Amino acid sequence: MMNKKDFTAVKLEQGEMHIYDFGSMKLHAYQTGDPLADEVFLVEKAGQFVAIESPCFTASVAALNKYLAGREVAGVLVAYHGAGAGFLPDVPKYATANAAEYTRQGGGKALIDQFTAVFGSSFDSSIHPITHTLAEGEAVIGGIRFVIHQTAEAFDVEIPEINAVYTHMLGHDCHSIVAGAGHADAVIAQLRGYIQNGYDLILTSHYTPEDLKDAQTKIHYLEELKAIAASCADGASFKAAVQKRYPAYSGENYLDMTAGFFFS
Repeated sequence: MMNKKDFTAVKLEQGEMHIYDFGSMKLHAYQTGDPLADEVFLVEKAGQFVAIESPCFTASVAALNKYLAGREVAGVLVAYHGAGAGFLPDVPKYATANAAEYTRQGGGKALIDQFTAVFGSSFDSSIHPITHTLAEGEAVIGGIRFVIHQTAEAFDVEIPEINAVYTHMLGHDCHSIVAGAGHADAVIAQLRGYIQNGYDLILTSHYTPEDLKDAQTKIHYLEELKAIAASCADGASFKAAVQKRYPAYSGENYLDMTAGFFFS
């Protein structure tokens, strides 16, 4: 059983790398330290690397390119973060058709436009060109077996050999974007599935690696969110009630978006 705190830390020019050693495989979890606190994952086996997601700020793109210089990278799985095409430009890019669409014209594009407006040239708004389209189910890249699960926006990635799964967001002590009660139920079902599968680590692009206790904590939070929303008349009272219940949670901007969804 891998402990989420059992890693070696390496400082990069921007951010920090946390390396988890599974024996035949290693997981390099890159905390970018960028304004969105993004996380990028590198799975390493027999000298080959596969990246999950891309850094999107020029400083973290440069730092991770430097970290990978001279190493063999078989591919990048571009799921929810399609910007940052300065990252490994010559390496094959993999995505499901819906993930590519999400970045080109969907909600992903809207976010990229928004971040470009806010952060300017420090944000690499160029879009990764997808060279390989992934389907639901198994994919072997660089000798590493992945299982692709399509989601509403993009896709999640299971890494069976290290008993881990990658999804966009979890965050056991921070707010997340919940697009109404139906979406809360879908996330609860997904997290219950993770608990049933008994994953050691849950990886997300907005948080350090988490475990099944964190998934259970998030389920309670989502149930509570639904109950609070049902008892409130408007977004402002909902937000105040949630903040009172979870005073130490970060991600207030996400809570604002959730309030907008529940009380549009």
